[in-house]
Amino acid sequence: MLLSPQAERNWEDLCAVLEDVLEEQSHRQLFALELGSGTGQHVIRFAQKMPFVTWQPSDITQESLDSIKAYVAATHAKTVLPPVHLDASEPWEKWADLSRSSCDVIVAINLLQYSSFKTAQGFFTGAGQILKQNGLLITHGVYAINGTITPSCNESLDAEIRKMNPEWGLPDIDVLRQLAYGNGMRLERMIEMEDYFKCLIFRKL
Repeated sequence: MLLSPQAERNWEDLCAVLEDVLEEQSHRQLFALELGSGTGQHVIRFAQKMPFVTWQPSDITQESLDSIKAYVAATHAKTVLPPVHLDASEPWEKWADLSRSSCDVIVAINLLQYSSFKTAQGFFTGAGQILKQNGLLITHGVYAINGTITPSCNESLDAEIRKMNPEWGLPDIDVLRQLAYGNGMRLERMIEMEDYFKCLIFRKL
């Protein structure tokens, strides 16, 4: 089982956001896809806190998929499905056989800053296809706003990420809003988190 210190630090705050956003639907069973599940720490905590949601974790690396499997086995999580390989840059028809309008919720934590623009386009295109009407797309991360990155620590983070891959970097909220709108979603809420992180809540129209 892989361990992410950041995931251990922020899971409670993320759970609080998800519980708040999904509270009005907690009377029924929901189906949620997590893109870029990483170690698996988040999805296990989400499952423990929100038993009314069935979770489909996913990632593109075998190392992450193995770690997710290990967490599911260790915690005997009943509402977490076996993890699937999913590359958000691919056409949505290849998204692990998920059908159109099959998801109530899609969650992506710290994914978009480590993604190319092509992946971001695929991410919103796919979400627009597989979300049900009124379904929610929830992203978490550090973002630029109107082309500006503040404060200086976030400029440094953006530079570090771009050193890893020139196509990566902090995405601009306005660009994401446009991508969402072009795929039948609107930005409904922006929730401020610790350390300049934000949760963006998009709703399928």
